[in-house]
This record gives sequence, structure tokens and C-alpha cells, in this order.
Amino acid sequence: MAHENCIFCRVSELTVVAENAVAFAIRDKFPVRPLHTLIIPRRHVTDIFATDTEEREAIHELAIRCREAIGREDTSVSGFNFGSNIGHAAGQKIFHAHVHLIPRRLGEGELLAARPD
Repeated sequence: MAHENCIFCRVSELTVVAENAVAFAIRDKFPVRPLHTLIIPRRHVTDIFATDTEEREAIHELAIRCREAIGREDTSVSGFNFGSNIGHAAGQKIFHAHVHLIPRRLGEGELLAARPD
């Protein structure tokens, strides 16, 4: 069930870069690296551990598609960070499950630990 105060539940207000029946992908509003992408289940669940098997498979499928698209768009990308902040203590700011797909390029510095989510 969608939550009206949750930006990720208002998909029509977002610019979707990839999607399937169960999840969608958008560019991060506060990217830590160019082409930083968020992959989000359509169902409102608080964190990635609350997703079901179908949602996790859909998220993974989109991650693969987005990784390939990012690689085509920017050939300097040679790696990725892939993960989720779960809970306030871990830096989660939007309490709707989502996974970060962060393209990495050789010679970049470390990612900043604190950033808007």
C-alpha cells in the first residue's frame, strides 16, 4: 500500500530510468557519483529486509539492466558500490526500501559517509 507522504510511493512524480512490474529505478537526487541510481520496490516496505523474494529478484534484475546501461553511457565506469542503508543509525533518510547502485571510476576518492538519502 502506498503512503502519500513517501516520495518513492509517488512514482508519477519521479523520472524513472528503468522499471519492471515490481520495482523501478531513478537517478539519486543527491548523487555521490555521476549516474548514481536508486532501485526501489513499488510496494511500500520500510527496508530491504522487508522485501519478499519476488521484489528482491525484481530489484536484482533492474540492477543488472542499470549497470549495463550505465556502462554504455559512461565507459570510464569500472566498478560499482551496491547496497542499502537500513535504519536511522545507518543513514537511511527515506524509510521506503531502496538499493543504491553507485558507479565507480578509477582514481576517485572514497565515498563520503554522510549524505542525504
